[in-house]
Amino acid sequence: MLILLLIAWALFAGLLMTRITNVFKLPDVTAYLIVGVLIGPSVLGKLGIEGIGFTSFAEVESLSIISDVALGFIAFAIGSEFKLNELKHIGKQAFVIGVFQAVVATLFVDIALIILHTLMPDVVTIPMAITLGAIAAATAPAATLMVIKQYKAKGPVTDILLPVVALDDAVGLVIFAASFGTASAIISGNANILNLIIEPILEIIMSLLLGSVAALILTYLESKFYSNTNRLILIIGSIVITVAIAKASFQFGRFGGSFSPLLVCMMLGTVFCNICPLSDELMDISDKWSQPILVLFFVLSGAELDLYVFNNPIVIMVGIIYILARSFGKYIGARISADAVGSKEVIKKYLGITLLPQAGVALGMSAIVARSLGTNGLLIRNITLFGVLIYELIGPTLTKIALTKAGEIKEKPKEAVNRRNKKIKAIKRKEFITKLLRKK
Repeated sequence: MLILLLIAWALFAGLLMTRITNVFKLPDVTAYLIVGVLIGPSVLGKLGIEGIGFTSFAEVESLSIISDVALGFIAFAIGSEFKLNELKHIGKQAFVIGVFQAVVATLFVDIALIILHTLMPDVVTIPMAITLGAIAAATAPAATLMVIKQYKAKGPVTDILLPVVALDDAVGLVIFAASFGTASAIISGNANILNLIIEPILEIIMSLLLGSVAALILTYLESKFYSNTNRLILIIGSIVITVAIAKASFQFGRFGGSFSPLLVCMMLGTVFCNICPLSDELMDISDKWSQPILVLFFVLSGAELDLYVFNNPIVIMVGIIYILARSFGKYIGARISADAVGSKEVIKKYLGITLLPQAGVALGMSAIVARSLGTNGLLIRNITLFGVLIYELIGPTLTKIALTKAGEIKEKPKEAVNRRNKKIKAIKRKEFITKLLRKK
């Protein structure tokens, strides 16, 4: 009963908060994170009123299964963006920029935090630096696309931004799988060359293989059912069972490891949407069904934030270094790669700024880390949440400014609506006056 009450409270609180954040033109994900913090153990939960807020972090952890499933849907949706027939039209520019800027962002954060480790070894460990570098690669496609749709942006920057954002998280997942495997090996003490190189590669290969097999099975089963309801059930069931299997470990000869749930589900979405003729229609239905789960995921992510950690200046200091290093890495990486492939000047100048927002996938990565790396993992989780909150507050606004400077946002939709309404009122007024004159 208590768990159901907490779930309902999280959903309603998240929904109501969006009404407040919409006034300040903030994205919904920011509202969910803020609500999570407010109803979490660090704020409302301190009152100790059962059912009103999460009174302990153990209560938040008890709903971790929801986060696991949500991660599966996020990765599945990312994978669905990689359709071969559309990738052919993306071209060399999007591919090179998408891969290069993600790698450069990772390197910038890695270097910055490793330097900090050299100066202050008690503040940041090498596994922390490597893992945060991998998380830095991910971008928030939802926030970026929201700005594009809201302001109806059109132009060369927007055209290349869409495929780059879709590719960005896929590259980030691969980098994360390799970096997280390396960090885990260092912490466990098995940090020999073979473990550091072979096991992460093996994890990636095995995860992609498992996702491909799951997609083939899902596609076959979809052909045996004819209603969208039954097919939706198959998709949901496939994602859930794939996440469950992915959380298991494998042994391959003398090497062993665990699957990456994010990579497995991403590959499930990629293969499924390339071989199933009904994938577009089914993905639309799946996206609508998964929204409540994603709301819960973001609210729970906020609830897991221990505000008392921020009393420690180490978190703030590392968080600021992470944000600055990632931002410079994204911008410089996009600019260098855009120049290398001969992109237009407007793309070189403004594309990197539009890649700063960070949310779902980064939170998903940090959730996995928090459960696996002990104290290091919890610190990484809080630093990531700090970064996400800052990026979600300023990222969409920076994207809007960049696209406006690029000349791809011509007019605010609200202003256009107001002008249209004025014209309609003027026409109605004129018609009313005409009718009065006719009567006379």
